[in-house]
Amino acid sequence: MKKIAVVVAGCGVYDGAEIHETVLTMLAISRMGAKYQLFAPDVEQAHVVNHITGQPTTEIRNVLVESARIARGDIKPVSELIVSDFDALILPGGFGVAKNLCNYAFKGSECQTLPEVAKAIKAMHEASKPIGAMCIAPVVLANVLASVQVTIGNDPSTSQHLAELGATHIETAATQIVADKANKVFTTPCYMLNSSIAEIADGCQNLVDAILECR
Repeated sequence: MKKIAVVVAGCGVYDGAEIHETVLTMLAISRMGAKYQLFAPDVEQAHVVNHITGQPTTEIRNVLVESARIARGDIKPVSELIVSDFDALILPGGFGVAKNLCNYAFKGSECQTLPEVAKAIKAMHEASKPIGAMCIAPVVLANVLASVQVTIGNDPSTSQHLAELGATHIETAATQIVADKANKVFTTPCYMLNSSIAEIADGCQNLVDAILECR
C-alpha cells in the first residue's frame, strides 16, 4: 500500500492550510487505497486572521497545533518526515503556505522556504519520488527545486514571480494538472481560480491519481 506525506500550513485559508483542499486530498488518497500522514512545521504562525472579518488579530498560534485540527490529532512535525517511509509528498494550498511554509506573501520572488520544509522537498526529489502541490503551494516548489514546470492557474503577478524563481508556468483550468514528468512534480490550481468545491474535489483527485500512477 502506497503512503503519501501531506505537509500542511495551519488551519484556515487566510492564515493556514486551505481546509477543503487538505481534506479532499486526504479523501482522494484514501479512495485510491493509499494511506496518508499529515505533517506541519512546529513554528508560530506569521499571524492569525479572523475568518469572518478577514482582519488580523493579536492572537499567537502554532502551525503544528492548528494543523492538528484538520488531522484529528494524528500529525507529526515536518522535521520528523523520513522520506524512505513514503512514496510521495503533497502540499495543499492556503495563504499559510505563503506565510508559514515560506515567506512569499511578504517577500515575493525574494522569498525563502523554512529549512525543514525545503529539506523534505529536496530529499523527496533526490529520491526520485513524486511531489504534488496545489493552489499557491507550487511557489514553494519553485523556490526549492530548479527549473520545474508548474501551474497556479492564470494569475499574472504570481506567474511572473514563478518565472523569476526559475520555474516555467503553464496556464490551466481549475481541474487540470501540469505534470513535469522529468522532475516528477505535479501541480493543480484549485482555489487560485474562482473554483467550486466540486472542481476542487476533481482537481485534488486528478493530482492524487497522477502521483499514484507515476513511475
